[in-house]
Amino acid sequence: MKQSGPTGPVPHVPFVPSGSYPAREGNALFPLIDGVPAFRRIGQAVEAARRSVWVVIAFIEPDFRMPDGLGSLFDLLDRAVGRGIDVRVLIWRPTPEGMGFGPTFSGTGEHLEMLRQRGSRFRIRWDRHEGTGCHHQKCWLIDAAEPGEVAFVGGMNLSRGAYGTPGHLGGGAQFHDLYVELSGPSASDVHHNFVQRWNDASDRDAADGSWGHTGDDELPIPARASSPRGDAVVQVQRTIMAGRHGDLPDGEQSIFRQYLIAIEAARRTIYLEHQALPVVEIAEKLEAALARGVEVVLLVPPEPEAIVRARRKDAEWDAFFERIEALSRHDGFAMAGLAAPDGAGGRRSVSVHSKVMLVDDAWGTIGSCNLHAGSLFRNTEMNVSFWDPACVRALRCELLAEHLGEETRHLDDRAALAHFRRIARENAARRDVGDDDWQGLVFALDPAVYGK
Repeated sequence: MKQSGPTGPVPHVPFVPSGSYPAREGNALFPLIDGVPAFRRIGQAVEAARRSVWVVIAFIEPDFRMPDGLGSLFDLLDRAVGRGIDVRVLIWRPTPEGMGFGPTFSGTGEHLEMLRQRGSRFRIRWDRHEGTGCHHQKCWLIDAAEPGEVAFVGGMNLSRGAYGTPGHLGGGAQFHDLYVELSGPSASDVHHNFVQRWNDASDRDAADGSWGHTGDDELPIPARASSPRGDAVVQVQRTIMAGRHGDLPDGEQSIFRQYLIAIEAARRTIYLEHQALPVVEIAEKLEAALARGVEVVLLVPPEPEAIVRARRKDAEWDAFFERIEALSRHDGFAMAGLAAPDGAGGRRSVSVHSKVMLVDDAWGTIGSCNLHAGSLFRNTEMNVSFWDPACVRALRCELLAEHLGEETRHLDDRAALAHFRRIARENAARRDVGDDDWQGLVFALDPAVYGK
């Protein structure tokens, strides 16, 4: 399914020329911030499906509940099957080396018994990744190849932590994360990805590798792109391990390449929200951008992941942390976290699980890919990159309104990120003296001690 890229004028951030999918014009996309709004919209789309619901899952807690009384994922999908909808689910089955990263529905005897007791009839294929790798994509595709086709791509897992509310004022642990809703020609690339993975699923022929079918119902590759639905230029990008699919003997690293290209092209601002610290190659590009006057903000989990703490104690990782710490030597840089009021006069950390970058209010990417080596070079990942200045600017303003507790629509991107830095530093100073009377949620972090 090949199609040439856009022919009209595009912003200054180039496309990735070597990915599986071209940049396509004519798309509509709507970023969905935080779990409750995102899963509400996904639930509505599933309930309105007319022909098919196809889902790609990495991590899931079986008792996760959809908003608005729609029940669990299994309730939602069982109802769709009852309406005659073709429902298929691809689920990562970890190898022994890959266990422990999060809750999975790996098709054990207990899981199969649960499906039997429910009488679930939707189709499942379990898919392994070699070694410690993870099939980390999180995608939903509704009514593939139909006029109402819509895809959802992002980083949210089906877990209680992902059930974040806008502003993160609800109780309990909450993640901050995003999906993007996509329709138009590039949704056909999400369709192609699902078909490719469904047909190549590692355990499709195993006795316990499928549910609801015999494992021999292959799907046809989409022959053409869907009709235009909007004005955005979009490129679906992936990480695919070499040898995973027959038509990709060398794999795919278009997400990594796009990050490098976009950072190199930045003229004014780079705004990142990421669960993981950037690999050295990306950190070096960020430092070069700062040196030429680009404003850079990096939002990360305020409580470092365990792997960050472990690597701080390993001398082999000194060069990695030196590159992160070098960023803070530039006045135009800020690294920050989020903390929301806990209802008892204090603050609780909000874990940043996003995988987002915005450049110059002109280009953005949202998806499943972290900036660590596993996501960029080994796991199976998917991002949606978009060249739509109106959408990018609106997303930047919406994110900053949540994090800063005020609108920044009257500010351009450089002024907005400078304002972000000021508020983050002021809140950090208040935090250091035990003053919880902040503006918004954001506070500055020191890269030199992060993870120590």
